[in-house]
Amino acid sequence: MEKIAVLEGGISPEREISLRSGEAIAKALREKEYELIELDPANYSDFYSLISKLRTERISIVFIGLHGGTGENGELQAALSLAGFKYTGSGPKACTLTMDKYVSKLMALDEGIPAPEYILMREDLLNDYQDPNDFSAIEAKLGLPIIVKPNDSGSSVGISIVEKLFELKEAVKLALTYSDSVLLEHYIPGKELTATVLDGRALPLIEIRPLNGWYDFNNKYSKGHSEYLCPAPVEESVSQLIQLYAERLWKIFGLKGYARIDFRYDGNKPYFLEVNTLPGMTDLSLTPMAAKAVGINFPELVDKIVSLAKK
Repeated sequence: MEKIAVLEGGISPEREISLRSGEAIAKALREKEYELIELDPANYSDFYSLISKLRTERISIVFIGLHGGTGENGELQAALSLAGFKYTGSGPKACTLTMDKYVSKLMALDEGIPAPEYILMREDLLNDYQDPNDFSAIEAKLGLPIIVKPNDSGSSVGISIVEKLFELKEAVKLALTYSDSVLLEHYIPGKELTATVLDGRALPLIEIRPLNGWYDFNNKYSKGHSEYLCPAPVEESVSQLIQLYAERLWKIFGLKGYARIDFRYDGNKPYFLEVNTLPGMTDLSLTPMAAKAVGINFPELVDKIVSLAKK
């Protein structure tokens, strides 16, 4: 049987979650009797050193359990591809496109898939806003509340919901500590829905209901802080439409293996938010939950993802 390297940890702000994903993945692979090693890219000075280790260990497949940063933005995938390794998840191009929330939004809109109104802001543009009232043009376009998020980060790191205009500048500054650019989005009231796509097929939707506040980092990764409903209690026509959008986006971005695609539904129509090419694989993660709804347990899911990496 092939020898697998599980990559976990890394140096992104999502390191803590990646370590938990990697631990769960490794446990499931051992249940399936794979030979494996666990590696933390943070312990290697560069991709060359990491790839040298993979070659020394005679690794057949790399299971990428990383989230965010160079582990999900296409850089690692490009290095592995050039070195001739098979790996889980999407390739460099798809990862690069989807990690950039602004670009992925443009591509979705171009295909007729609705997305919230938005404005892209960079640090140099922020200097033009010295007074809170300078943000009035943004409020006129997006209204309030406004979602402020780093353009290329995940796990709700650096995200704020701005309800009052004077809060906007500080929220943008916070997001800029995680990214060179910030996406401002019109807040869509309603349901938070997500669709896992496995090998091009959308699994049952999940509705996420935080018990307090919104679906921030704490509510995502702390037990008992959110309620998850699978299948999501929405009209069948709405569920089918979101699954259709998810499968179309899969093709548009050229995704592979598995991914999770997030939406908001305001009771009228669904809105595309973002793509996660390496969704969480912890005990609280949504992708394993969606797979379980169609009879695929966690070790079987991990085994399936490995099989897809061989294609």
